[in-house]
Amino acid sequence: MNLWQKIKTSLATTRQGLTQKIDRIFKDRGKITQTLLDELEEVLIMADLGVSATQKIIGHLQEKIRTNEVKDSEEVKDFIKTLIAQILEKNEIEESHKWQPPHVIMVIGVNGVGKTTTIGKLAWRLKKEGKKVLLAAGDTFRAAAIDQLEIWAQKIGVDFIKHQPGADPSAVVFDAIQAGKARGYDIIIADTAGRQHTKANLMEELKKMKRVIGKVIPDAPHEVLLVLDANTGQNALSQTNLFHQNLGVTGIVLTKLDGSAKGGIIVNIADTFDIPIKYIGLGEELDNLQEFHPALFASALLTD
Repeated sequence: MNLWQKIKTSLATTRQGLTQKIDRIFKDRGKITQTLLDELEEVLIMADLGVSATQKIIGHLQEKIRTNEVKDSEEVKDFIKTLIAQILEKNEIEESHKWQPPHVIMVIGVNGVGKTTTIGKLAWRLKKEGKKVLLAAGDTFRAAAIDQLEIWAQKIGVDFIKHQPGADPSAVVFDAIQAGKARGYDIIIADTAGRQHTKANLMEELKKMKRVIGKVIPDAPHEVLLVLDANTGQNALSQTNLFHQNLGVTGIVLTKLDGSAKGGIIVNIADTFDIPIKYIGLGEELDNLQEFHPALFASALLTD
């Protein structure tokens, strides 16, 4: 199964809800009317694409209909694919591999989004590329998080640094970066807490961790990856806003797309924030964390 097929399979629930509703709107109708476009707008909004992105799509679509460049449901879907890809591509950045090791990745997100699993799969990807990877158990708030990350490290064969539960997360990361510099690691991936007594406490802890990383390596962390669960839909927007305001998110990982009916949220996030989507989670297997490709995603979202 190639990547497009994997994405298409994972988006089956989202796609069926979207394409079937679009086809139903066009069924037994001839000319594309304003009423039809109003119904289409509602379908796109209900698919979690968001009001802003939907209005852009409908506005461009109206112009294509006026010039007779779009005439039926298939042409409408093809045009929507193109526009969605453009929205998703607007935040793409050119990857630079000219960094000096260790490259530090800070992974953030609320509990339950698949953060630790994402770290494990990302570490596995990087190890396959020949990188020497070190994991840092920065979520000391939960003993289970430390244990889970250690299991991942053992499973994929990468090194791991931890302190006792309840220890200062910044101290864990400090030790990991010192070890990374001394022992020649290419990449350090730091797990972080996703829950605290209050949101303010959590954000202050994460900001402290980021400051400590920057003191050891002035331009680090080089990446701040926010992990979001596709099933949370609109709640993913508020999570993105909160973490981005406090920590300056550099990339987003959208997990659990397989089986989710809310895959359209990725369009809403890309349209709302100037943050690239870096990876998507398509299942439980190690190789199901995939780099994000806007055109493939847009095609898979609306191809029967």
